[in-house]
Order: sequence, then structure tokens, then C-alpha cells
Amino acid sequence: MLNLFRRSAVKPAQLRSALEDLGVGGQVAIAHTSLSAFGYVEGGAQGMGEALVSSLRTLLMPAFTYYTLVWPPERAQPDWPQPPPRSRVAFCQDSRISPDIGRVAQWLADQPGRLRSAHPALSFAAIGPDAENLLRGQTLENPYGPIGELYRLDGLVILLGVDHRSNTSMHYGEYLAGQALLPRYVMVGEEVRETYFPNCSAAFDRIAPLLSGRSLRLEQGRIAVFRVREVVDTTTEVILRDPEALLCNYLGCRCQQVRTLVRRFGLRPRLPAPQPEVREE
Repeated sequence: MLNLFRRSAVKPAQLRSALEDLGVGGQVAIAHTSLSAFGYVEGGAQGMGEALVSSLRTLLMPAFTYYTLVWPPERAQPDWPQPPPRSRVAFCQDSRISPDIGRVAQWLADQPGRLRSAHPALSFAAIGPDAENLLRGQTLENPYGPIGELYRLDGLVILLGVDHRSNTSMHYGEYLAGQALLPRYVMVGEEVRETYFPNCSAAFDRIAPLLSGRSLRLEQGRIAVFRVREVVDTTTEVILRDPEALLCNYLGCRCQQVRTLVRRFGLRPRLPAPQPEVREE
């Protein structure tokens, strides 16, 4: 009788077929994933990761390590947790990814052929012929540089079992629109340095009706694909029209400090997105 309730396994071949149906073959893309959203994926993180790598020209994923942030008392911010946590370890190329980023991202970071940027808290991992170009533009002042390069290459965002609350490309749209970004601190050598940090994304799914992506359902999960240019441009336009449109309303969230700052100082738009350039095949 228990077999009647057993969920079907999603096979890597099904993932590859779904990605092909969504037109991602041979493209450059950033992927955000949730294995649990599909119930059971045969091969786990490796199965999903290999399906992505075999379908794409180059795969980019966040490899964030939030635990490497430092919290110097003399630079304390109103939104910091109380008491501020202590950094457990300095960042290195083999640092484990924060668990909420997902097991597939960790699988990618563990691959011998991947490259990983050196941001102490917001690194990205990539594998494929465009990996070096994607990662080289990241700085402490522009941690979303890899999304800017993905924009230039007319790349894709792939959401596997997650929605726009996991869509890092929207943070690049925030950055370009000049949204207030709260500072965080990292160690660079022996020096404490400031970096921009992602705002809360709890309200990011409000953008969904404005985007024209493609999606399909695979067993319990959904796979959706969007052009990075559309995601970034739409996010920027939404914020320029209403700076509070993508801020959540949770009272304890840092969105409330961002709301206060943007009401007081307004937006401070940054450099525009790179001019579109079509990658030659």
C-alpha cells in the first residue's frame, strides 16, 4: 500500500528535456534551484547540476557565504541582529556555501572545472567557456558585476522550483535604480572593508505579472526561464516609478530601514546597464 503514495522521481533526462523545451540549449544562464520542490530528483544535487551543465554553454550560480561577514561594533547599523553574530571563518575558494543557497550551488562549487569569484561573502561560481568573463567584473562596490556581464551576453535566468524571491538578477536591477543598499562588512586580508549587500527579497515575486518568461511543470516542481535583460530592466523601471514597490512590509525586516532611507534621500541611480551585445555563436 505504501507504493501508492510514493512520489515519482524526476530523472536528469527529464530535466534536460524540460530545459530543451524551454529553449535554454547552448545558452549562458544563472540558475537558482530547490531540489525539494520537485519531491525527489534522481541523483540529487549532482543529477540536477549535471542536467544544467550539459544543457548550457555556461552555468553561473551564487555561492554566497553569509557567515564570513564581520560585525565591527564601531560600524554597527540599526538593522543588525542583536547581538551581532561573529564570523566563524575567513573566506577561501573552498568555503562552503550558506545552506539556504542550495545543494546544487554547492555541487557546482565542488566541481574541479569551475571558477569562483573572490568576494568574501557574495562570491559566484561558474563553469563553461564564459566563466572567467562572467566573474571578473565583481567588486566590493558592485557585487552584482556577474549579472551585469550576463546582461551584456543576453543570458538567461532559470528558476527550478523557486520564484523571484530567489532571483539574484533583481538585486542588480535594484543596484542600477539606485535603491538604498545597507552596508555590510567583510575582511580583505587584515582590513575590514564595506560592501553592498542584497536587500530583502521577500516581496520580489510582485514582479512576476510584468515578465514574459516561459515555464512548465515537471512533477511537483515548476521550471521558469526569463531573459536577464528583461528581469533587470523591469526591476529598474519598477523601482524608478515607486522606490518602495519591492520592499516587504514585515515590521522587523531591514526593508523598513531601506524605506526610511529612500524616503529621506530618494534614489541615487548608478551606472546604466551595459549596452546589449549579442554573443556570437
